[in-house]
Amino acid sequence: MLYGLTPFEKSTFDLFNVFHEFEKDFFNTKSTSDLRACKTDICDKGDKFVLEAELPGFAKEDINIDINGDYLTLTASHKSEKEDKDKDGNYICRERSYGSYQRKYNISNIDSNAIEAEYKNGILTLDLPKKTKTEPESRRLEIK
Repeated sequence: MLYGLTPFEKSTFDLFNVFHEFEKDFFNTKSTSDLRACKTDICDKGDKFVLEAELPGFAKEDINIDINGDYLTLTASHKSEKEDKDKDGNYICRERSYGSYQRKYNISNIDSNAIEAEYKNGILTLDLPKKTKTEPESRRLEIK
């Protein structure tokens, strides 16, 4: 592995950076947030928000969307398979990981009864209709 080398960019080599990276790898303190967080885009379409979550490799049955009060929780989990793929049980390269993702969203301004979800080609799409703003009712009370 080459440390501190970036093509087409001038950079200074920091010998101590190599040791910091080694320490993070050895003690497993590297941030795994990129591996554990599903990437989402949220777009405001006027009368609704559209949330798109990247969940490649998941089956629709592995994805759960739960609403509890003003929060929507998106959970997806891969089931870990312990079987080795070759007859000797040796991998030359194994980059795929198994685990779970969980994200929580505040939906206090969303009509939670009208939320719709679709999962297609590794993208979960949620239509989140906004609550309609009701004008405060104006009336005059009769004095008795």
